[in-house]
Amino acid sequence: MKSRTFMIINLLVSAIAVAFLFWLLYLRKGQGEPSALSFLPAVNAALNATTTVFLLRGWLAIKAGNRVLHAFCQKTAFIVSAVFLVCYIVYHSVHGDTHFPGQGLIKPVYFSILISHIGLSIVALPMILATFFFALTGRFATHRKLARITFPIWLYVSITGVVIFAVLKAYT
Repeated sequence: MKSRTFMIINLLVSAIAVAFLFWLLYLRKGQGEPSALSFLPAVNAALNATTTVFLLRGWLAIKAGNRVLHAFCQKTAFIVSAVFLVCYIVYHSVHGDTHFPGQGLIKPVYFSILISHIGLSIVALPMILATFFFALTGRFATHRKLARITFPIWLYVSITGVVIFAVLKAYT
């Protein structure tokens, strides 16, 4: 597949995914019994933490020149992130949006983390897909350039996902 064709498909898929999540969280009301899936936020945090571990291990592997371990770790991080996304959609299709009840200084701190997390997760999706595309098609120079930007964004999104869960858990 040509890079241009992939990029168009990538942007369309990413835009549809973002639009769907926006609809799911903010326009559609949760339908179902939220307590039935109350365990999923902890699962999602664990999946985010696992993604973080594999991202960091993969980064260390490539720094050491171990391409095989790097590829394994990055593919595993991608799969774990995909499982996270499925669990996230399932939870929020039943639960709807989560409101933050905290007051005082924690509120702007929480929302600054949440807003940066959401914004960067929107940017991360097409970047992750493109980074994988270039690696899987053997275009390693382009992969390397894009990965230098994608890696810290994906890492931040994974870490802040765990932080958001922890803060919500502390205040609910």
